Amino acid sequence: MANPRLENTPDNGDHESSSAPDNDDWRSSYRDVMAISEFRSVWLAHALSMIGTNLLNIATSVLVFQVTGSALAAGVTLALTFLPPIISPLIAGLADLFPRRRVMISCDLVRALVIVPIGIPGMPIWAVWILLFCSVVPSIPFSAARAAMMAEIVQGERYVASTAIIQLTTQIGILSGLVAGGVIVTFAGPNITVMSTGLLFVLSALIVLMGVKARPSPRAEAEGGPGFLVMTRDGAKLVFSDPRLRTLALMAWLAGLYGIPFGLANPMAAEVGAGPTATGFLMAGPSMGAFLGGLVLTRVIAPPTRMRLLGPLAVLSSVPLLVWLADPPLWLMVTSLALCGVAASYQFVANAAFVLCVPKEGRGLAFGLVAAGLQAAQGVGILIAGFFAEQFGTGIVIATVGALGVLCALLLAVPWSRMAGETIERMNATEEPA
Repeated sequence: MANPRLENTPDNGDHESSSAPDNDDWRSSYRDVMAISEFRSVWLAHALSMIGTNLLNIATSVLVFQVTGSALAAGVTLALTFLPPIISPLIAGLADLFPRRRVMISCDLVRALVIVPIGIPGMPIWAVWILLFCSVVPSIPFSAARAAMMAEIVQGERYVASTAIIQLTTQIGILSGLVAGGVIVTFAGPNITVMSTGLLFVLSALIVLMGVKARPSPRAEAEGGPGFLVMTRDGAKLVFSDPRLRTLALMAWLAGLYGIPFGLANPMAAEVGAGPTATGFLMAGPSMGAFLGGLVLTRVIAPPTRMRLLGPLAVLSSVPLLVWLADPPLWLMVTSLALCGVAASYQFVANAAFVLCVPKEGRGLAFGLVAAGLQAAQGVGILIAGFFAEQFGTGIVIATVGALGVLCALLLAVPWSRMAGETIERMNATEEPA
């Protein structure tokens, strides 16, 4: 199957904005994308979901840490927000089996129903963990459906721009949810904060319902396509048998290492005598950097150059964690995590490259499988790090993770340096008529 072109994709008449801007106009694609009404609806729904997710994360982790006083328990709480993909990655395929708009709406409503009981005062910690786990499961098909739908609404370099806008919005949502969440929890308490997040998911579902056009599922369009298990098998084979897709997936999963400080934010703040507000800033630090880095990477640096920067940036994303060898103060912790986020903005480009290089009919499942692996890597990393932090403190754990992250990234950066040019050519290949 022909691949969408990164730049200068001809308009085939199927999408409101399927043609990409000329090479000289690639910076203007942000404005072009925001002019598409369907994209604005998807974007706004995503922003509300991200704010709600991160309000939930910080409020629940603070609630558990206040009750237990345990770094491990706090780590388990945050790890549970990443672990559902380990046992349920197959549900990502729902984005290819059912209409994607319906999948997004249903997932938001289910999350709202599950979240509200978490904030009930006196809820046992084990029940909080179960409900929190269940609240994350719908986010897997939601993300897969959103990513696949985006490729139907916009194409070419505008798809890269749309992905960058979504990723930048993700960082803003994380910042808003975590920083504001830390303050709100301080004054309103974690229980009320948790229960209020359910409303944000209901609002997100309403925006998608009213602002996004209904489309048939890819399976319906294929007139009796393969079954669910066959799709899952073929999706995994597609991702891991292609060296380019495999390398991009593994680069995404590096977040399982450099993202570990997110899960240790509560004990880190406690070790320096700070409270929930400081926890919010520590958790939001990487997003502060990712927002700035992503803006520069997608707005200032030309597409071919940023593709070649994936490897070096992946290596640099873990380097700032080595600062923990020197027992840094709080301000330096936040600064170092922000620098991690600046380098980790390579994920914006890797995400778009991955989706554009996957055949249309398998995009939802392929993206969902990689997203599931990413969340699983982050969850397992936080869980293991929480255990060792309980024994040895956060400093040595984070520094060790930083060194391991640099090593793993180097092993991926070397082969990627040989694949970047081929990937650019493949993404720039003119789409031939069916």
